[in-house]
Amino acid sequence: MFSLKTLSNRMPSVASLALVGAIGIGLSACSEEKAEVKEVIRPVKVVEIAKADDTRKLDYSGSVKARTEMNLGFRVAGKITERLVDIGDRVTPGDVLARVDATDYQLAVKTAEANLAAADRGVETADLANKRAEQLFDKSVAPKSQLEQAALSHDQAISQRDAALSALDQAKNQVSYTELKAGQNGIVTSINADIGQVVGSGSPVVTVAVDGEKEVQIAVPENDIAEFKPGKTVKASFWADDRLVLDGKVREVSGSADQQSRTFAVRVSLPNDPRVLLGMTATIEADVNNDNSYVSIPLTALAEKDGKQMVWTVDRDTATVHGRDIKVADFTGDGVHVTEGLDSGDLVVAAGTQFMSENLKVKMPEQQSASADTDQTVR
Repeated sequence: MFSLKTLSNRMPSVASLALVGAIGIGLSACSEEKAEVKEVIRPVKVVEIAKADDTRKLDYSGSVKARTEMNLGFRVAGKITERLVDIGDRVTPGDVLARVDATDYQLAVKTAEANLAAADRGVETADLANKRAEQLFDKSVAPKSQLEQAALSHDQAISQRDAALSALDQAKNQVSYTELKAGQNGIVTSINADIGQVVGSGSPVVTVAVDGEKEVQIAVPENDIAEFKPGKTVKASFWADDRLVLDGKVREVSGSADQQSRTFAVRVSLPNDPRVLLGMTATIEADVNNDNSYVSIPLTALAEKDGKQMVWTVDRDTATVHGRDIKVADFTGDGVHVTEGLDSGDLVVAAGTQFMSENLKVKMPEQQSASADTDQTVR
């Protein structure tokens, strides 16, 4: 059993222990508080806004065509009996491309020849009658009226012979028209009728692309057609050869839009180059004034706050982020076009916008390790 004296001697030691414990707890709480208020610095990837371009590019695809394409057809109607060319064949002036049945036209020639022979006999008869009337008139046997009538009959017979001769020439022409011939050097690009088909006069049978200047035909919507004027210089590139880029000029602009597509046909002339073949796919690129200047940012940089579109910009001096409202023009495959809210030289957070907050301290790419991504510049 402890004595009162012994207990009184031990009490200071207990108080000391309590005091030491209280001090330890206080120090621990301060350490935890310091740990809680430790500043968070988040690494970010940024893009730098470059100066907006004063021009923009318009790209339209089309195909290479000959400047002149002839849809050839017979000048007479008939049944096709021969087709002498195929697609891809080269033709020269005078080459026979196809024929129609000429039987009826040959019979017409024979009829015209017979009519001409009869007209010749008529002229001979009228000539004899005229001479006989002149003799009788000179001998005062026949009146002058008979002489005049004989002269008129002679002139009429001559006119009938001339008409018969013209009819014969026309019939012969009809026979020659039963052969479809090429008029210029070129290449056959399509066949529209074949053997056994009955075609009318002028119906397209063979299409020939004439050798010479080549063009690219593109379809331009009405909102951009004002940018294409005859004589405008453009660039032509070709899907078949990335290295083939030619300077072209707008030669022709359609005066009205297509009824179905509501686009305007524009033909761009190309310089003579043997590497350019008919039917190749070409892209026409034109530089036009950019009335609505804009800059582009990645889609991942776009954020939203209180229903408004915004981005997070980085202050270079304080390395903190700040929200900024922007005005978006449109969305493209390359990103977002912004017309208002960003200036040249601004740094925009390109990824991780959901982790950003006002005045958040961030670590710039140049402050990160050498393996980190470098700044990018976009337009």
